[in-house]
Amino acid sequence: MSQKFITIRSRKIGPEFPPLVIAEIGINHEGSIKKAKQMVKDAHLAGAECVKFQAHVVEDEMVPIAKKIIPGHAKESIWDIMKKCAFSEAQDRELKKYVESLGMIYLSTPFSRAGADRLKRMDVKAFKIGSGECNNYPLVEHIASFGKPVILSTGMNDLASIKKSVRILEKYKVPYAILNCTSMYPVPYDKVRLGAIEELQKAFPKAVVGLSDHSIGNYTCFGAVALGARILEKHFTSSKKWPGPDVALSIDPAELKDLIFGSKAVFEALGGGKNILPEEQGIIEFAYACVVSIKEIKRGEKFSRENIWVKRPGTGEIKAVEFDRILGRKSSRDIEKDVQLKLKDVI
Repeated sequence: MSQKFITIRSRKIGPEFPPLVIAEIGINHEGSIKKAKQMVKDAHLAGAECVKFQAHVVEDEMVPIAKKIIPGHAKESIWDIMKKCAFSEAQDRELKKYVESLGMIYLSTPFSRAGADRLKRMDVKAFKIGSGECNNYPLVEHIASFGKPVILSTGMNDLASIKKSVRILEKYKVPYAILNCTSMYPVPYDKVRLGAIEELQKAFPKAVVGLSDHSIGNYTCFGAVALGARILEKHFTSSKKWPGPDVALSIDPAELKDLIFGSKAVFEALGGGKNILPEEQGIIEFAYACVVSIKEIKRGEKFSRENIWVKRPGTGEIKAVEFDRILGRKSSRDIEKDVQLKLKDVI
């Protein structure tokens, strides 16, 4: 078994293991603990192993000029959005306790040193670093110094900038995963770039690779699994009718259930070779064709396309693949019409 895997709590994640689906609640709760818990519950009921939040300490992650910056997919400033959606440490602890009471993995993305320190105090089992922080090397190093596994998103970054973060992670000897990501909300399918998954695998052979997906639906995630992705992250909401910063590109409980089932199905379908399985024998018995008489054949008569052909079922002694070998040989006995030929019939 490959040793290229990371472990979060007791969950091993890597090429030899089914994909870990991360339901990113993020800030879709808009600061409501009640809504946050509802999404955790709904993710759990859908079969999710892991949910992720965001740890915002606004004054430590932004300066006031951010009050004038409005993201392309929003109508409020990034400052106002995060201020409204930020939980206190007590609230984050409450959510973590609730998530873990359901047997799930709690993850959260810090956007500042204070946010990272909060999560360290909370004893999270791994850290998720968002795409915007992929090249925030001081913060990457601060998080890496904690010695916990790191999942690194790479939207808005090229291989050169990712390599610098990877060097930091390897310096601190932390297990890590790298997620392909396109930072568009939502991202068109032709901008998802699943080819980057294989590129990341080649560039970072020690990394577990995955996809943080902002496209609509689950299609690209299924394709990513076939290409080697073993972490799939999707924004999640209990209802697409709810307001929320990322609801427009989020999957709902039914889609999350489909993603979990489907990604595991694709994973289980990988590998193998084009050989005949023992389990196919039952089908072979009726699906194969065998050499049969299509008219009465006299003893000593030559077999030809006029008196033999190939028909189902596949229970006869002479299969269709032997048809050409039988042509021109003689019959050892009188044979009735529509009878499977036996080896002893051919001389």
